[in-house]
Amino acid sequence: MLVIDATAGPIHAKNFIAAIRKITDKPFRHLINTHHHSDHVGGNQYFMPVEIVAHPYVREEVLKTAATTPPLWTKREGFAEGTEERKVVAPTTTFEGQLTYYYGKTIVELITMTPSHTWGDTVVYLPQHKIMWAGDIGFFYVVPFFQNAHVPKWLEILDKINAMDVETIVPGHGPIGGKKELKEMGEYFRVLHSEAKKRFESGMSAGEAAADIRLGKFDNWIGPEQIVMNVVRLYNHFKGSVLPDADRDGMLKATLEYNAIKSKVR
Repeated sequence: MLVIDATAGPIHAKNFIAAIRKITDKPFRHLINTHHHSDHVGGNQYFMPVEIVAHPYVREEVLKTAATTPPLWTKREGFAEGTEERKVVAPTTTFEGQLTYYYGKTIVELITMTPSHTWGDTVVYLPQHKIMWAGDIGFFYVVPFFQNAHVPKWLEILDKINAMDVETIVPGHGPIGGKKELKEMGEYFRVLHSEAKKRFESGMSAGEAAADIRLGKFDNWIGPEQIVMNVVRLYNHFKGSVLPDADRDGMLKATLEYNAIKSKVR
């Protein structure tokens, strides 16, 4: 079996494995981590022993979390009971570019598309079936998270995927879709970029801009409050100060501004 992403934690991972076991008892051979965020790698430990495959940046970022990871999962309903041992399990095989597996007659192509959502994104493409697992390069009807993103490059990659022979796209967040949904996601990028740039040039702070911007239909997507994070990231682009790591200080400052403005409006 080849598995794409390990979900976030104990209950999710165990439910995922239970669903797989209703179909087959074959062992797990490869686990692909599409990027390093915890909701995609947190469950790695539950698929062992398995060869975990990812971009080198993913391995580096997962290993960084080892020193601060508690010994037990925090209790949370539907997520963890709080008694499970917690282990950081990093990718053991890394690659850049393209890597192809042959599972029987099925061709599985791993393609790095980075920087985009992060500096280590991989998509999984089944060319015979025209299916792509996009990881968090894809957010359908959910506001994309820009915290570690290179937004202009991400938009270029959306266009690159739209030019490929793909019909079905499994996003990291939101329902399964296709190129229509991917193009609409690109529209979100362009609209927000335009609105943020106007306010940046007028001298507004990121928090003020996030509170002022209206995005029409995109205001109804899941997670509209992520506009604060996203505007901060775009402001960093406008300043030429984007790094792979999230600007946590900038996001905190903008969030406080945003909340203060919104509380007055209410």
